[in-house]
Amino acid sequence: MQTTSSIDGVEVRKLELYFDERGWLAELYRADEWPQETQPRMGYLSVTKPGVTRGPHEHVDQTDVFCFPGPGLFEIRLWDRRPESPSQGQAMKLTLGEGNPAVLVIPPGVVHGYRNISGVDALVINLPNRLYRGVGKAEEVDEIRHEENPHSPYTFED
Repeated sequence: MQTTSSIDGVEVRKLELYFDERGWLAELYRADEWPQETQPRMGYLSVTKPGVTRGPHEHVDQTDVFCFPGPGLFEIRLWDRRPESPSQGQAMKLTLGEGNPAVLVIPPGVVHGYRNISGVDALVINLPNRLYRGVGKAEEVDEIRHEENPHSPYTFED
């Protein structure tokens, strides 16, 4: 199931969980359901400790396809700073993970970050459409790191 958002190009796709006596399964990605330009080129798994924030940062060319399946729960914040976007200047706040599992598609130019708001280590999977540092890890990293700027308007502080 795909859900539109207030930021153009950002997609929230609720994960459908298929339960049986062994546990559950959810399809994160299917090539027949994704546009060619956002299809994954790699995948990684990360664990974020309780209370820890990752980001905010953005990419120039990369689309992130984050999967928040649980365990753990995240507050996710997004800001559209693309000058050509119809939603330029808009922000979003989501809560995804355990109890609300979803895939979140974030296009280039959308600043994003997430914070573990649960009391347990929280799991994130990312299936970006670009290789980290390019083929053979020989290129520059495609990131603009706003969390390193103490005057950044992109913050988790309200």
